Amino acid sequence: MSDKVYNVLFLCTGNSARSIMAEALVVTMGKGRFRGFSAGSRPGGSVNPFAIEQISHTDYPLENLRSKSWDEFAAADAPQMDFIITVCDNAAGETCPYWPGHPLSAHWGFEDPALATGADEYKREVFHKVFRQIMARINVFVSLPLHMLEKNAIKREMDAIGQSKV
Repeated sequence: MSDKVYNVLFLCTGNSARSIMAEALVVTMGKGRFRGFSAGSRPGGSVNPFAIEQISHTDYPLENLRSKSWDEFAAADAPQMDFIITVCDNAAGETCPYWPGHPLSAHWGFEDPALATGADEYKREVFHKVFRQIMARINVFVSLPLHMLEKNAIKREMDAIGQSKV
């Protein structure tokens, strides 16, 4: 077994919900094998309170949550990413910055829970549903024997995860 810790960057447009929840889940479910990060192409500047509510049920430190630009991770002093995963269709279609080290990338689309309207209880249900969907895909991802697979096989597995029904 490898002792390598993998850096994973989750991208979305606003970096307020899906990518933030994915960041927290890959860290907590990865049991020390992954460092999670999230960012947006046009970050809104705040984390959605319903996303924070979902994350609060994990062991992820809430003080680590913040909405930030993907430019932060394209800087020379940024951590080098092993994997970059877009979680919204808008970010998947945008021209991304250059990522040093040629990380593997995939698209795992999820509906945007921040667009839910109505009573708070309904919004909470939508966030919980999307949180569970992200959790299901992350569970498959963190279970991959990355240290034993070659790059093309990992890419195929990442793409398959993104195509799975959740």
